[in-house]
Amino acid sequence: MYIRVDLHTHTIASGHAYSTVREMAQEAKMKGLEAIAITDHGLNFPGGPHEYYFANLTAIPRYLAEVEVLKGVEANIIEPSGKIDVPKYLLTGLDVVLAGFHEYCGYISGSVEENTDAMIGALNNPYVHFVSHPGNPDFPVDLEKIAYAASKLGKAIEINNSSFIHSRPGSDTRCRQFLGYAKNYQTLLVVNSDAHISTSVGEVGAALEAIVSTGIGPEQILNSSLERIRNYLNKQNASH
Repeated sequence: MYIRVDLHTHTIASGHAYSTVREMAQEAKMKGLEAIAITDHGLNFPGGPHEYYFANLTAIPRYLAEVEVLKGVEANIIEPSGKIDVPKYLLTGLDVVLAGFHEYCGYISGSVEENTDAMIGALNNPYVHFVSHPGNPDFPVDLEKIAYAASKLGKAIEINNSSFIHSRPGSDTRCRQFLGYAKNYQTLLVVNSDAHISTSVGEVGAALEAIVSTGIGPEQILNSSLERIRNYLNKQNASH
């Protein structure tokens, strides 16, 4: 199983990542990817981009190094309602919107029920395409409820490779639990690197191993095909 599009990457604009857009695209080309999404952190993230950065993403060419560059954001869930930290006027100009929990961004982790409601609230936002790294034990959610809600909404949930190797310690077990529920409910998935340096672009081996061991096939993985991703994004955007 392979992915054709890496939908979660960070550039130097995030403040704690180490490569430029061009470097990320060049690495994607070398890895055989057809497209890459630049999803720097939302406005509340310490050291992250200003609103002007997202408003000016149109300055980035659609193709770099023969790789399609999708313009996006990893927004922060900042309220129990699921509200995110990126205003609508910016969201309407983006190709890809992820939403997730991060420390120091305004949301204080609550009970499992409260966190679950917040994540489902974000999933209900018509501008949010995916929820990122739901297995984070610092923001515990009811994984079965998330898998079910996403399935009913026709939304995809991210399986984040970094959660298996160096970020969010303790995520591995929870991610594998989530995959079991995702299989049962046929929840759509995207498999991303969460790259913070160009060498990590397209590196999703640990996440794919977990997916395969759960018995989930490529038909459930949206970014196993560029065409499937385009169709999914177009369908989601048509609901605005």
